[in-house]
Amino acid sequence: MRGYFAGGVCRSTARLDGRSAIITGGNTGIGKETAIDLAKRGADVIIACRSKERGEAAVKDIKEQSCSDKVELKILDLASFSSIRKFAADINSNESSKIHLLINNAGVMLCPFMKTEDGFEMQFGTNHLGHFLLTNLLLDKVKASAPSRIVNVSSLAHYKGHVNFDDLNGEKAYSSMKAYQQSKLCNVLFTNKLHQMLHGDGVSCYSLHPGVINTELGRYVQEDHPWIYACAQKCFGWVMKTPKEGAQTTLHCAVTEGLETESGKYFSDCAVKDTNKEAKDQEVIDKLWEVSLKLTGLDKDEE
Repeated sequence: MRGYFAGGVCRSTARLDGRSAIITGGNTGIGKETAIDLAKRGADVIIACRSKERGEAAVKDIKEQSCSDKVELKILDLASFSSIRKFAADINSNESSKIHLLINNAGVMLCPFMKTEDGFEMQFGTNHLGHFLLTNLLLDKVKASAPSRIVNVSSLAHYKGHVNFDDLNGEKAYSSMKAYQQSKLCNVLFTNKLHQMLHGDGVSCYSLHPGVINTELGRYVQEDHPWIYACAQKCFGWVMKTPKEGAQTTLHCAVTEGLETESGKYFSDCAVKDTNKEAKDQEVIDKLWEVSLKLTGLDKDEE
C-alpha cells in the first residue's frame, strides 16, 4: 500500500456526465479500474479488448461496481492493423459521437520473440505502433470533441529505453527487456509529438508510469521464468500496487481540472516527473513519427 498513500492518489472529484471515454485493455488490471472510476463519474465508457468473452464479463462487472449502464464493449486487437482500422471505422461512423478521453492503456510486457499480424515485434508493434495507428485514425474526432485528452500509459522502464532505428523489430539481437523499454520510450516520444502537433487545438496529451503493479501484464515472466516470478513476488510483492492503486495516475491525467497547462508532460504518482534524455530529443521525436507513419501505412492514407 506504500505507493497508494505516498501521494499517488487522484483527488479530483470532477464529474464526466455527457463525456465519452475509450480505454484500450479496459477489461483487466488498471484499465478496468480506470473504466470503473470513469463510469462512476458519469462518463460513457467504451472498453476495447481482444476477447469478446472476457470483455463481456468485464462490462458486466464494471457496470455492477460503478452502478452505471453506460459501459460498452468493442473488439480491438492492437496487434492487428486490420482490427484497429475496423474499430476506428466503427467509432468514426457515428457522426454524433464524441471522444473526450482516449486512454491508451493496453500493453504487452517481456514476451518471448513473436510478431504481430503485420510482421512487427510484438512489444513495439502493440505498445507503440498499435496505439499510434489507433490514435491517428481517431484524431479528427478527438479534436472535434475538444476539450479532450489523450493519455498514454508508459512505464518507468522508458528511462533505460533506446529507439534502435536500425533494428526496431529486434531481429538482429532480441532482448525482451530492451524491446519493452524501447516500446515504453516510444510512448513518451509519441506523447511529446502529439502535444507539439495539437497545441492550440484543445487536446491535452500525457504519458505516465502507473507504478509497479501486480497484474496480468507480467504473465510471460510467470510462464517462462516461474522461479524468477515467485522470487519477485516474495521479495517485492509488498511494494507492488494493486490495479486500483495503479490506476490513480491515469485517472489524474484524465480528469484533474486545470491540467491542460501540463500537456506533453510525463507523470508518476500523480505528479510531473522528468523523462530520459532521448525522450526530449527532437530529432528522435520527429524520426519516430515519420517512421511510424510509414510502418502503419498512414503515409499512404495522406497521399
